[in-house]
Amino acid sequence: MSLSGRTAIVTGSNSGIGLGIAWELARAGADVVLNSFTDRDEDHALAEKIAGETGVAARYIKADMSKGEECRALVEKAGACDILVNNAGIQHVAPIDEFPVEKWDAILAINLSSAFHTTAAALPVMRKAGWGRVVNIASAHGLTASPYKSAYVAAKHGIVGMTKVVALETAEEPITANAICPGYVLTPLVEAQIPDTMAKYDMSREEVIKKVMLERQPSKEFATVEQLGGTVVFLCSDAAAQITGTTISVDGGWTAL
Repeated sequence: MSLSGRTAIVTGSNSGIGLGIAWELARAGADVVLNSFTDRDEDHALAEKIAGETGVAARYIKADMSKGEECRALVEKAGACDILVNNAGIQHVAPIDEFPVEKWDAILAINLSSAFHTTAAALPVMRKAGWGRVVNIASAHGLTASPYKSAYVAAKHGIVGMTKVVALETAEEPITANAICPGYVLTPLVEAQIPDTMAKYDMSREEVIKKVMLERQPSKEFATVEQLGGTVVFLCSDAAAQITGTTISVDGGWTAL
């Protein structure tokens, strides 16, 4: 599944799922563009590390995914975009009647509207190149719901719907659009939450993972960033050329319930 000669933009990719996806795309031979809203030495160092270890071209471009003009500028600055992975996202938990308006606006902007802007900018580039892949990182919450996550669930359902629209609009072209719906993924952020949760519930690490964190994930195992990256690579391969407008769940059986 070589992606040599392709350029991939991964939004929200200086840590966690996005960084894991960028690594797997690079290992498959794609040049990669990392992104986040910061502009630190360590952000650029990540790109240098990927380039050094995989031999591809890699760079970091700052762009705030809450701002539409910066989303579109990211694609322009990248110069090429064969593969677009819309991954940037944030979360906030609260009942609807107490949900801060500014948090709702931010989550919808970063988790949903950013993908609209990047896709709108990327499609003409893909059409000119004669090939393209749009992969949107949705969530199990793009297919089902949980209480107190109104903005996140709304945004992820929106991502799934927009993915279908993009697929239909490009159906007769060598461009595909699909959404990946992860369940709980073991990222550094999730790992950091485990000790506090152990203390809160007076449970062992294993009990916290299986009974609290993965209560809704039947496999009782986290998905990994490498697994998600591998799924992205598959969707970008020739084997997936006729897979478009659909969702792939990487959720340990969560949405089978």
